[in-house]
Amino acid sequence: MKGDRNGTDPEGFSWRRVWGLFSDHRGRVATVLALVLVAAVLGVINPLLVQVVFDDALFPAGGSGPDIGLLATLSAAMLAITFVGTGLGVWQTFAANRLGQDVLRELRNRVYHHLQSLSLSFYASTRTGELQSRITNDVGGAQTAVSTTLTSILSNSVTFVAAVVAMIVLSWQLTLLALVTVPLFVWATRTVGRKRREFTGQAQAATATMNVITQETLTASGFTLARLFGQQDREISRFEAANAELADVTTRQQVIGQAFFTVVGAFLGATPIIVYLVVGFLIDGGTGISAGTVVAFTTLQTRVFFPVARLLETWVELQSSQAMFERIFAYLDTQPDVVEASNPISLTREDSAGRLAFEQVHFSYPGGAEATTAALQGVSFAAHPGELIAFVGPSGAGKSTIINLVPRLYDPTKGAVTIDGIDLRHLGFESVASLIGVVTQEAYLFADTLRANIAYGIPDAGDAEIEKAARAAAIHDRILEFDDGYDTMVGERGFRLSGGERQRITIARVLLHDPRILVLDEATSALDSASERQIQAALGELISGRTTLAVAHRLSTIQAADTIHVVDSGRIVESGTHSTLLANDGPYRRLYESQYGGGRIETRCADGVVYTDGNYKPFNETDETTRIAALRR
Repeated sequence: MKGDRNGTDPEGFSWRRVWGLFSDHRGRVATVLALVLVAAVLGVINPLLVQVVFDDALFPAGGSGPDIGLLATLSAAMLAITFVGTGLGVWQTFAANRLGQDVLRELRNRVYHHLQSLSLSFYASTRTGELQSRITNDVGGAQTAVSTTLTSILSNSVTFVAAVVAMIVLSWQLTLLALVTVPLFVWATRTVGRKRREFTGQAQAATATMNVITQETLTASGFTLARLFGQQDREISRFEAANAELADVTTRQQVIGQAFFTVVGAFLGATPIIVYLVVGFLIDGGTGISAGTVVAFTTLQTRVFFPVARLLETWVELQSSQAMFERIFAYLDTQPDVVEASNPISLTREDSAGRLAFEQVHFSYPGGAEATTAALQGVSFAAHPGELIAFVGPSGAGKSTIINLVPRLYDPTKGAVTIDGIDLRHLGFESVASLIGVVTQEAYLFADTLRANIAYGIPDAGDAEIEKAARAAAIHDRILEFDDGYDTMVGERGFRLSGGERQRITIARVLLHDPRILVLDEATSALDSASERQIQAALGELISGRTTLAVAHRLSTIQAADTIHVVDSGRIVESGTHSTLLANDGPYRRLYESQYGGGRIETRCADGVVYTDGNYKPFNETDETTRIAALRR
């Protein structure tokens, strides 16, 4: 079901949905509930036995002295009940927490699995720190509700009812007195609990803010950016402010929590005093209340106030947990923009020719301001095996959007992207991933070994295959210069490597993946000339025999392309070879002149370059475009 404009399902939060998390564990839930019931009933037996101990064993009628035999029997029974109740309590706690942790583990897995199914538009509008906070803090914060809430409600409810029944058996007059104070107790604890819930929500929000700040600034990239721009003091101030807010809210949360138990303690201390006073008047009035009844009654009183306090506290915890579950379910309800077909077509590299086509493709980014303007408007082109198709144009023209549609990071709003005549939406995700390889401007590496990063797409690749890919990417010799060779840890995002080295690792990764269609998204725009020459040589090996699409700001890197498409305002406004487009005196020529100022516009011929000022320059072995063209042949 498709959600609202934010991509969420209107179903949202409900406690019924929370209890549904236990649907696969009904047998274990029944066991826990049975333990709770037995333990709660056992809890009120000993106070009743206390009356018998006092009135019949210690101080029997007639003043004949203690009945040692009865006292021993009652003591043994009370000890047995105590040990059995304690054992059941430990068993219940273990079973309830183990059940809760299993449910939480399944919930975390479910959230992570669902996040992996979402499309790029979701991640483009969501901060990583917020994602981490929801998976760890929110799911972890909901632990109390999942682990102990149900058992707490049942246990305390049964204990309260059983205690009241036992108190009525002992003395209905004293029971009325005890119950009169319960509403006042409820009011006091609810007032404190309301503030406690408020501070809990503030603490959770402050924790999420702290997570975002640390995630953004305590990475190699974030640290470097702050150092380069001299903003470390600013980031420290941000952290200190968030930390101070968290400390302040947490302190108030703890103080109000202590106040909660202070209220409970005050009532537990005051009510026995009132009972003693009332008992004095009852005895003076001739009402027969024994000492054993008074002791048993005051003991049972704790089993009235404590359950009520725990029920109120559980209610507060449920309110706090509700906010966490709302955020968790909001993620689970987010529907992906890109979904796999119900019966997807499987297309392997061996069966695919690698012909790619855009057929009247329109596209608008979901949500946000971009949705009001189409990013692509009726784009059509075809790319055949062995061809290099290039896209150029000003920033924001739609080049990257075209590239993002090829590996199906997004789906067209209208029209179709096809491989070998099959709409990408009909292919399985696995087929799309195996057929298409992408080398991006940002060479993303995991904080793992060089070997693991190269073999990311083919985890079971052997050493020989990995080394072959590294040699083809012109990175093998550099890898051997490291002390640990292919087992060298690259650091977060490959920070230990230079830009050119990271890019060649990503090229080796794609080479090992061996796709039929290759996408190059400004793969060399951020590199120096020496690194670019190395990357161009590696790219020449990579594009040989494949269908290749390339986006480049440096026009020198794509002049050997079979077709160059000029993109502007979401449309292809001009297409042709480099020499044809220069001769047309259109957008491409103006773009070319802006890069090669002074009127020295080069025109490529069979054996060299002719400039408009009449100068001629022959090709040589360092000419990168010539090398690419030769490697492609």
